[in-house]
Amino acid sequence: MRIIFMGTPEFAVPTLDALQGAGHDIVAVYTQPPRPAGRGKADRPSPVQLRAEALGIPLYSPKSLRDAEAQAAFTALEPDAAIVAAYGLILPQEILDAPVWDCLNVHASLLPRWRGAAPVQRAILAGDEETGVTIMAMEAGLDTGDMLAVERTPIGNKDAGTLTAELAKIGAAMMVEVLADPGAFPAQPQPDEGVTYAPKIDKAEARLDFTVGAVQVERQIRAFAPTPGAWFEHDGERIRILAAALVEGEGVAGAVSDNLIISCGKGAIRPTKVQRAGRGVMSADELLRGFAIPAGTRLA
Repeated sequence: MRIIFMGTPEFAVPTLDALQGAGHDIVAVYTQPPRPAGRGKADRPSPVQLRAEALGIPLYSPKSLRDAEAQAAFTALEPDAAIVAAYGLILPQEILDAPVWDCLNVHASLLPRWRGAAPVQRAILAGDEETGVTIMAMEAGLDTGDMLAVERTPIGNKDAGTLTAELAKIGAAMMVEVLADPGAFPAQPQPDEGVTYAPKIDKAEARLDFTVGAVQVERQIRAFAPTPGAWFEHDGERIRILAAALVEGEGVAGAVSDNLIISCGKGAIRPTKVQRAGRGVMSADELLRGFAIPAGTRLA
């Protein structure tokens, strides 16, 4: 099948690789332009751009798909299908109408739950027991298209990084299966009930609030690991908590006891992976050997 692939983050790379491995003719890859990143704010190409260049596939990085020139370039490629995985730009109707067959999307949730930009993080924050991948026919609405295939997986104690990587592999295999026999996957409308939205993560959400229960604090830590990283501040420095265990504990919310156990509104957490600014990931014991947070400290 003659395919245009559209994706940007690491989540999209397994689908690109799977399509290539299945023998599809990937005539172009669309990805967002390089963005400033890191301390030097140098432009950094997306993971999909790097993979497309390694595979030798023609690359397009328009800032928008709404102008006539960009739409004409897309249509001129004469795709049978467009396959989208976390591309990050809205596809106007002119783009949706261009493929001979359809535009299909790999979406990391069990639609209609968690339509939008951050379905993995929102599912963890909400305490969902399971999530999954939906292969969806795209339309003008926000993740409202008909569903072709759904696969579920438990969330358990996975963090967002681990869960996203798992869903990326699931979605890649699903997309190859759908394209191999489209007639075996009839489109079904999404249910009218159970619609929720997953807005983009605001970095301010990553600041830990120890006045809530420990269960919610631990979810927040997993939802924002590895990036942007849930954090607290002590002595003017941000400390990111990348993993934590729930432990028994009572006390004033934010109060620290031995071994960096932190009391919450109900219960307590014990950080197991932490990171200081500009340092590598370390255990709580390693942190405390070089950065004192004495028992009795209260973290606001």
